Amino acid sequence: MYMKIKRLIDIVLTLVGLIILSPLFLVLVIAIKLESKGPVLFKQKRVGIYKRHFYILKFRTMRIDTPKDTPTHLLENPDKYITKIGKLLRKTSLDEIPQIWNIFIGEMSIIGPRPALWNQYDLIAERDKYRANDIPPGLSGWAQINGRDELPIEIKAKLDGEYVENLSFLMDVKCFIGTIVSVLKSDGVVEGPGKEKEVASHKESITR
Repeated sequence: MYMKIKRLIDIVLTLVGLIILSPLFLVLVIAIKLESKGPVLFKQKRVGIYKRHFYILKFRTMRIDTPKDTPTHLLENPDKYITKIGKLLRKTSLDEIPQIWNIFIGEMSIIGPRPALWNQYDLIAERDKYRANDIPPGLSGWAQINGRDELPIEIKAKLDGEYVENLSFLMDVKCFIGTIVSVLKSDGVVEGPGKEKEVASHKESITR
């Protein structure tokens, strides 16, 4: 029953968000285009509910000559490729806001496990143990506010399982508030090669 209410909340909030944030979208689109060549949006294949693939949307934060299919933390000098506006977008997580559209059309939810890359087979398999692949992925979630990029795969999947086990309106509110706090503090964001041992096998995104 709550999943239907959750979906309704997603639709209402993202519709309001699209309207209210439209001026910000316009400003960011212009800033991205003025600084570097290439598309404004970056599309990436991710794993959705029941392990169905979809394309997540982000604002592009890196130059188009960045080595393809290379996670940011594996780049020798990521600052060389990240644009000035991209640094701001990544630090504030504003690069993620185009996912409002993914949520609006039902590919994602506001709160849920962060969608794995299509080839993160180890994370996908771990989530199967906790039924975390059987609900819509989210813009943010329980694992995101409890470690984000710094979490080993096993812990991340276990936290996703805790979310599934305790799925409720109160849990979503807790995650939502925790996300705001994490964004303001820039918690759990890993850039560059300094933390390969912690994140090389489980970095959740290749951001462009």
